[in-house]
Amino acid sequence: MAVGGVGTSLLLMAGIVVTVGLCRRLTRRRLRTRQRLCAFLLEMLSTFQICACTNELALLGNVEPKPHTALTLTYGFTVLHGLTLTGSTCNPCGTLQPMWGGGTSVKMGGLKIGAQFVAAVLARVFMYFIWRLEMAEPHFGALSQGCSNPMQTTEAQAFCIELLFSVVFQLTVLRVESVNPKYRVHLMALLITMLVYAGGNLTGAIFNPALAFSLHPNCFYDKFLSYSLVYWIAPCLGTILVAFIWDEILPRIS
Repeated sequence: MAVGGVGTSLLLMAGIVVTVGLCRRLTRRRLRTRQRLCAFLLEMLSTFQICACTNELALLGNVEPKPHTALTLTYGFTVLHGLTLTGSTCNPCGTLQPMWGGGTSVKMGGLKIGAQFVAAVLARVFMYFIWRLEMAEPHFGALSQGCSNPMQTTEAQAFCIELLFSVVFQLTVLRVESVNPKYRVHLMALLITMLVYAGGNLTGAIFNPALAFSLHPNCFYDKFLSYSLVYWIAPCLGTILVAFIWDEILPRIS
C-alpha cells in the first residue's frame, strides 16, 4: 500500500477528530442548560469519532510492516481519543457499569447507550460516503467487501475471548481511576493495543458493542444471533460480572 494512501487516511482521521472537537465545544456552550440533550449529543459525537476513525483504521491493517504499523496506529489514536473525549465512555459497557452501581440513572444511561448506537450507524454511513469518493488507495474496493468475518474461531471461543477482554478492560478502568489522567490515557491505550495484538486475529478484540456494530454491520445482518451473542452479550456480561465483584464481593472481603 502506498505511503500517500496512508497519509490521506491519517489526514481524514485528523479532520474527523478536529471537527468532532469543535462540535463538542459548541454543544457545551449552546446547550449548557439542556442537560439531557447536551449529554446525548456529546456522547453521540464522541462515539462517532471513535467509530469513524476505527472504520478507517481497519482498512490500514495490511500496511507493512505488519503488525507493527497497525498496532502503532491503534496505540496512537487510542491516546488521541482519550485526550480529546474526556467525560464520554463511547462504549455501552462503560455506561452499564455506573448504572449497575447507581452512579448513573437508568434513564440517563439508556440515553447515552442510545446515543452510542446512533453514532455507530452515522459513522458507518459517513465512512461509506467517504469511501465511495475513493480519495485514497485503502478506499478502493472497501464498499464491496461485505462481511469481513472477524470471527476466526468457534463461536464459543469467540464468546469467551470477548467476555474475558471486557472483564480485563473494565477491571483496569476501575483500578486506574486514581491515576493521573495524563498517565492513565497511556496505560489504557497500552492495554487496548495489547488486547488487539492478543486477540485481534481471532475476534477483532473489540469489546465494545456499538463499535462492533459500526465495524461489521453486514455480519450482523447475515448472522445476527451469532454476532449479537459474541459482540453484544459477551462484553456486557463481562462488565456486569466486574461491577458485581467490585461493588458486592470485594467490599465484603476487604
